[in-house]
Amino acid sequence: MAIIAFLGTGLLGAAFAEAAAQRGDRVTVWNRSASKAQALAQFGITIAATPAEAVRGASRVHLVLKDDPVVDDIIAAARAGLSAGAVIVDHSTTLPTLTAARAAKLAAAGVNYLHCPVFMTPLMARNARGSMLAAGPAALFEAVKADLAAMTGRLEYQGERSDLAAAKKLFGNALILSLSAAMADVLTLAQACDVPGQDAIGMMELLDLNMMVATRGANMARGDFPPSFELAMARKDVSLMLETAGARPLALLHGIAARMDQLLTAGHGADDVSVLAIDAVQR
Repeated sequence: MAIIAFLGTGLLGAAFAEAAAQRGDRVTVWNRSASKAQALAQFGITIAATPAEAVRGASRVHLVLKDDPVVDDIIAAARAGLSAGAVIVDHSTTLPTLTAARAAKLAAAGVNYLHCPVFMTPLMARNARGSMLAAGPAALFEAVKADLAAMTGRLEYQGERSDLAAAKKLFGNALILSLSAAMADVLTLAQACDVPGQDAIGMMELLDLNMMVATRGANMARGDFPPSFELAMARKDVSLMLETAGARPLALLHGIAARMDQLLTAGHGADDVSVLAIDAVQR
């Protein structure tokens, strides 16, 4: 039985704490809004009045917090109760530059810190599914590897570069948000065409998105844009989409059109549409 603490019991933090208690760990939690923490008492979880009280005696301290300023504030508030060998495991989505600075500052102060953002819903956290990234000292990761693996379906160590998990978390969220926006625009086009939304989303089954990432995405990362779908033709298709949508709000397509127009003006009309990434790979 491990003695652990969770600081931050929003939807994800509460799910993590509940799952840990169900696995038999001795869990203490703290949350700025006490009512959210109190709901966990039914699982045998102890509710602390302060961060320092929550972490006292814990071997692991899990943070599931809003942003960098909150992470810094709560770590500072918890330090008085932190055991010498305790490991802070920060699941918060944070800015890579500030994550690196935080890790360096804590290491200099002798505080054990790993950044471990996740791709999970609360349901996934309760059932140890989804993915967790981890970045920080290798020895520290090895010490808690088994415990972290019990929390997730897939655990990926990114190495000792302290900001790398933070960066890759943003990459993943950019994909999730962009895909959500793309599906919203597809539904808008479906509405404009009087096609049921489920039929429109069902079109996704005709597209091999994994292959698109493995081929087109890999070419883009290399800065290689062999034409298979010319930018000029793709821009024509976007014009058809915009005309079809009319005055309906769109989440993504107007921005795509604007970026395509910039590249067409720069003479990239005969390049593959993947030339959208040209500025990202030119350093």
